[in-house]
Amino acid sequence: MALIQSTLIWVVYAVVVALLVAVASIFVYLYQAPRDRSATVSIVCIFTITALLATVLLLPVDVALVSSTTSSKLGRRKEWASDAHVANIVYTLKIVYYTLYSLDAVLCLLVVPFTYFWCEEYDEVAAEEGNQTIGSRLGGALKYTLAFIALVVILFLVGFFVPVARDRSGAHYGLEYFKRILEENHPERALTFALGLLITIGTLIYILYTAAGFALLPVAFIKSAPAISAPTLTANTASALEQNRERQRQLEGRNAGSPEGLNSKDRRELDALVREERTLGRRERLAAEASGEHSNRLVKTWMKIEAAFRPLKLLGGFVLMIVAILVWVSMLLTGIDKAKNSVCKTHCGYILGHVNILNPMNWILVKAAKVFPIDNVIFLILVLFFFFSSVVGMASLGIRFLWLRLFQIRNGHTSPQALLMGTVMLTLMALAINYAIANMVAPQYAHYGPQTYCDKPLRHPTDQPDCSEHQKLRPCSETADSDAARNVCTASVGSTFLDTITVNFSFFGVVDFWAQFVFLAVYLIVFVVSLFRVPKLDEFQAEADAEEEEEEGLLASTGRRFGATWQDITGRSKNYGTGNGQGARRENAD
Repeated sequence: MALIQSTLIWVVYAVVVALLVAVASIFVYLYQAPRDRSATVSIVCIFTITALLATVLLLPVDVALVSSTTSSKLGRRKEWASDAHVANIVYTLKIVYYTLYSLDAVLCLLVVPFTYFWCEEYDEVAAEEGNQTIGSRLGGALKYTLAFIALVVILFLVGFFVPVARDRSGAHYGLEYFKRILEENHPERALTFALGLLITIGTLIYILYTAAGFALLPVAFIKSAPAISAPTLTANTASALEQNRERQRQLEGRNAGSPEGLNSKDRRELDALVREERTLGRRERLAAEASGEHSNRLVKTWMKIEAAFRPLKLLGGFVLMIVAILVWVSMLLTGIDKAKNSVCKTHCGYILGHVNILNPMNWILVKAAKVFPIDNVIFLILVLFFFFSSVVGMASLGIRFLWLRLFQIRNGHTSPQALLMGTVMLTLMALAINYAIANMVAPQYAHYGPQTYCDKPLRHPTDQPDCSEHQKLRPCSETADSDAARNVCTASVGSTFLDTITVNFSFFGVVDFWAQFVFLAVYLIVFVVSLFRVPKLDEFQAEADAEEEEEEGLLASTGRRFGATWQDITGRSKNYGTGNGQGARRENAD
């Protein structure tokens, strides 16, 4: 029975990893510029994104495996769950975790930088003339990658020899949980130091990009339904374009006989009309494509089906908005709980001994963990929400160094170098997301899942207590230090690894903890602003996408989006008058 259960859990994880490969492939395919596609860049990015998401999504597998050894209804271990069997499960999980974490570090610090310099070394003219060989290109890329190799060596050497927090007076370090964490192991300490540093760097990026994307992603879903239907846009744009050209003819005709030509006022108006004509021409072409003009019947049918499903995207946007608010509230409650009730405060990075304030996301996941694999599905959705929020944040803000924009992440317009740089940032943010989910969003679930123990005195330390009447059932926690808790409770390997970082190197834990409040503040600001004002696209993006974003309040436009969807399905337009042309004229005049 135990073998079947554990095999099923790993099979579900394999299915999830296969799904992650598909998600990473679609992401790379959609964002990479078609003219700059590179098989090497695509493979490296897909593999890196899959590895980092697989690391984060190992946590529910971890929780399911350690929780499978106990009966949450009786608060004791199952008959087959001997100490040796539990130790074997924990050892297997440690191997998988250390493999994935080491792989993430190598990909982030070595493989992706080498691929970046490999792309930078390419000279099209020299390659065509035969002056650049694969060997010279490889040598140039390795030369710059040596700096990153030196960085990795330094990180692991510092982590190997740096002193850790041990035997401090007070701070509850006498608890069994902390004794296990503080056991000295130099290779593990080197890995935890390196990953602690990467998590902290990723957290500094996460509080800006992921927080902004967390608020903007639901809005992007809602805004994906157009505020005006394709037939109506076609009719109104054609009308506005005709009015524009008529006004140009009037200005040119009025000054045709004048030797001085147009005066300054008419010249400025004519220039504005010419710019507006180009904008309206682009809109007319887009409207024709959106309405399926000059397309076969199959394409038109597909467009109507796509229009029919737009209300689901609109509904999905509102659902994501509710989930984001729920996660925000959960993080805030956990943050307050940790700041007030942490057993060791700054000494261990605000580890929470047990949950004192009800956390909605934590409660949902703990209850769902009792019925496998419901918690895996919820956790997968939550992780993908964080991941795509990070992507939306990068697409909105671009890859920057201070105030300078280095690269722009855009759908179908991302260069190979920008995609590689974005992959490194996503790797760092994924490590930060791993910390945030395990320590802020669902701490009880991430540490012990649905595990409980029977808090009854034992005649012998190895006895199994009887809590069939549920009178003395207690949730497992770090501060549970009785014989019954030690015999039953097994902390997940992933949460223990993160706690090892924050306890041994408390500086990382303190920075990561207080950064979560910055994340909450950034989310709140962006969320409030996005509700009432959608920023206009910048000039470059407007030219590249050939479409200008309407500046309008999100709350005021929802009704028109439902109406536009119905008109796209039926193919009939509604006459909005000539306001569209005047609106375009006002936009260009501004």
